[in-house]
Amino acid sequence: MKIIFTQLSKRLPTFALAGAAILAASAIAFTQTPAAQAQPKPTPVSLNLDERPVARDAAGRASFAPVIKQVSPGVVKVFTTVKAQKTGFSDGSDMNDLLRRFFGDQSQGRLPKQDFGTPRQEGVGSGVIATKDGYILTNNHVVEGADEVKVALQDGREFTAKVIGRDPKSDVAVIKIDAKDLPAVPMADSDKVEVGDVVLAIGNPFGIGQTVTTGIVSAKGRGNMGLDYEDFIQTDAAINPGNSGGALVDADGRLIGINTAILSRSGGNQGIGFAIPVNLARDVMGSLITDGHVTRGYLGVMIQDVTPALAKEFKLKDTTGALVGDVTPKGPADKAGLKSGDLLVEFNGKPVTDSRHLKLEVARTHPGQTVPVKILRDGAARTIEVTVKTLPGTEDLAKADRDSHDTGTLNGVGVGDLDAQARQQFEVPETVKGAVVTEVKPDSAAAEAGLKPGDVIEEINRKPVKTADEAVRLTENATDKTTLLRVWRDGGSRFVVVDESKAG
Repeated sequence: MKIIFTQLSKRLPTFALAGAAILAASAIAFTQTPAAQAQPKPTPVSLNLDERPVARDAAGRASFAPVIKQVSPGVVKVFTTVKAQKTGFSDGSDMNDLLRRFFGDQSQGRLPKQDFGTPRQEGVGSGVIATKDGYILTNNHVVEGADEVKVALQDGREFTAKVIGRDPKSDVAVIKIDAKDLPAVPMADSDKVEVGDVVLAIGNPFGIGQTVTTGIVSAKGRGNMGLDYEDFIQTDAAINPGNSGGALVDADGRLIGINTAILSRSGGNQGIGFAIPVNLARDVMGSLITDGHVTRGYLGVMIQDVTPALAKEFKLKDTTGALVGDVTPKGPADKAGLKSGDLLVEFNGKPVTDSRHLKLEVARTHPGQTVPVKILRDGAARTIEVTVKTLPGTEDLAKADRDSHDTGTLNGVGVGDLDAQARQQFEVPETVKGAVVTEVKPDSAAAEAGLKPGDVIEEINRKPVKTADEAVRLTENATDKTTLLRVWRDGGSRFVVVDESKAG
């Protein structure tokens, strides 16, 4: 089946997710300028949790009006703006050459010099009020690249919002408005949602205003949408562009998901919509608020799904679980005794259905936590204790800025431990020690100095670096805006000076 993408309106373009799905918002897809300076961690947010199972009687409802009245004030409109930017100019020489080619030198007219650039662009999406003091959940693709984000409440009030953090790997973002006593939407336990449960989708489709649609949970655990961490709830409740970031609630009015994408031939709703489970969204939100980035757990294994052929070869009863293909030397799994050929069937007390499910569960585990892992090895079951580490590449040298207090350096740079996987990816010899650069924001001082992903930071201000944690520590609470780095790249070491005072 060929999926055709169409522009639904001039103001509200659609976006493709994994080639087959369309993001259900009309945000502007540009690289965002991150605000990233170190800062004391804020107090963790207080969420309104109601994790009781939904009532599943056969009586049904005559009306959902009471539920909508309760929930709808907590679903907001999110407006984004990307300012017009000049990208250069043309003196018309190419077109003048073309005129001469067709009309000869008698063509006396010349085209005037013209400016070129990207025009001002606007987008619209939705969001869900998560806390009474103004934290709002939405999608990364709603606010990504926006120069300005505004939020409109149901009561008519409008606020300029601050982007607290974005996580492209799960498509979750958190924004904040300066307000009190807001109508936060209570959150259910999305793990308890079942196929067939009645759900309501609330959002701002096509920018026409708040709209409510109803349907059921069509499936759980959907993936293959192109994100690194996926566990989508599928629903047939109508979701359209502009609904992204909006609420998927159960029949009791509790949030179970953040509406994100649709599968469509036309670009509009065709009964297949996807929402990020609220359990995943609130885990990401907590990390973005307290750490400025998402810290994920790491086992250090290469895993794959069990096919019927593999199940036969390994003498397995079924195809559930995640098969270990390789173990990263000196990683958490290696230290715990996991081996290639082991089948992981249970992680931290939860059954493992497949490799994607295991990846999600490991990512949600707090680094440093020791968890039981049940495996099958040569047909025999055993349980191994594994101490989860931080996923390489999720340590940021510069934390998210919340109040514009600049107490750190190397803003916009992400680093990870130089483990076997990183060495292989960036072709780094065993003799090189340090922290590998995993990300450099294009408008940062580090980027201007020439730092790039794959570089290995060996020293910071003449002090040796062995781990990502050391690199973070050496850039915190700096008194000087200038940082001297010794960096390994392309087979040799060199010095790089990053001057934060001249950024941009």
